[in-house]
Amino acid sequence: MNVKQFAERVGLSAHTIRYYDKIGLFGGVARLDNGHRIFTEQEVGWIAFVQRLKETGMPLNQILVYAALRATGDGTMRERQKLLEKHAAVLKSTIEQQQQHLEKLNEKIAFYANAKTRQNMA
Repeated sequence: MNVKQFAERVGLSAHTIRYYDKIGLFGGVARLDNGHRIFTEQEVGWIAFVQRLKETGMPLNQILVYAALRATGDGTMRERQKLLEKHAAVLKSTIEQQQQHLEKLNEKIAFYANAKTRQNMA
């Protein structure tokens, strides 16, 4: 599939896809004789993982490190695992912190709901 089709398939802009390719995130997309990129299902799966990493807060520079390790081959599997474990620990901490924030917000919402109920009863 071409850039436009790929972008539509994965939910990103064609500009973003070109940028990702330019910075080496794909590790070398196949090209036609005219220079147009051709994306495969393998790139669809890869970009879905990249999007998940981004959505969980991994900075693009870390994703690029992961991508470079991935492109190097199976000899870097342990390094990739460590990188993902570190990110998972950060994500877990962030989730726990957000959960605490949510609990405090819910306490405040309950306070206001109870105050309104008391006012209506008076």
